[in-house]
Parts: sequence; structure tokens; C-alpha cells
Amino acid sequence: MKLTVNGFEQEVASPPLTPLLHVLRDELEITSPKAGCQQGGCGTCTVLIDGEPRRSCLTPAIAAEGAEITTLEGLGEPGDLSPVQAAFYNHYAAQCGFCTPGMVLAATALIERKSRPVEREEVLEALGGHYCRCTGYVKIVDAVLAASRGEVEPVRDLPESEEGEPDVAIKGSPA
Repeated sequence: MKLTVNGFEQEVASPPLTPLLHVLRDELEITSPKAGCQQGGCGTCTVLIDGEPRRSCLTPAIAAEGAEITTLEGLGEPGDLSPVQAAFYNHYAAQCGFCTPGMVLAATALIERKSRPVEREEVLEALGGHYCRCTGYVKIVDAVLAASRGEVEPVRDLPESEEGEPDVAIKGSPA
């Protein structure tokens, strides 16, 4: 089976009914989708399939064959973050970061679908199935609203890796 992930076609060996989450994490080593509840309720495993947010824990890999799968790694890269990634950074919208990739992808889909500044209620609906246990969502919602209005500062001051710390080479990782 072949999957197109972040613009690259990948041959995968997993059985067709393997959850896409496990194919991405275990076989393709793409770690931004997280294994939270693994029942579709928390949103940490969200990816975009043909631009629409989908729970990768509930999606069999075969259902994504022939589609474009986008993970956080496919949105931007260090020094050139996507508008939503930069807004999350600018607004301190990430706490521990576990839920952040799913929220960034859902927010990206919302903004691209609307192609106009979004309203608070639209953000709340788009992120309604995404759970964050670290925050009260205020900064997250503010970040999405700012990104939709184009009120985002480029992120140029990412910390340098320290001596002995491996460089992160995954496209789209904010670290």
C-alpha cells in the first residue's frame, strides 16, 4: 500500500486495517500525531486527509490510500513556521505540547476552509473535540483567531540546540 504523507509517497508494509496513527508513528516514524485515548475522543491523533481533520486512531490506513495526508511536520519548518504554528508560538498557546499538533491541524483546516477571518464560535466548534489538560483554551483560541486575521509575527528566535543535544531534523518540528 502507498500513502502520500506530507507530500512524499511512502510504501508501507502494515496490514490495510492498521490504524493510520500506528502506521504514521511506528512505521513512518512521524511522531506529531499522538496516541491519546485511541477512541477518537481527544483529538491528539488528528491529521489532515485531503485537507480535512480526521482522527488517525480511527482511520484504517487503507482509507487514506490515494489521499494527501498532512501531519504537523508537513505544515512548516524551523525558521518558516506556518501561520497557525507561529500564532501558537506567539500567543504561548502550547503548554506541554501533547495536544498541540492536533489542534494546529484542526485550526489550519478551519482557516483554509473559511478563507476569511474566523469567529470565536467557529474556533470553538472546530476545536470542540480536542482536549487539553494543561490550559483553559484562552490562548489557544486567541492564537487561532490571530492566525485567521493574519496577525502573526514570524518566529525567528527559536532556541539553538545545546552541545550534545541532537538536532531535530523532522520537517515542521518547532524545536
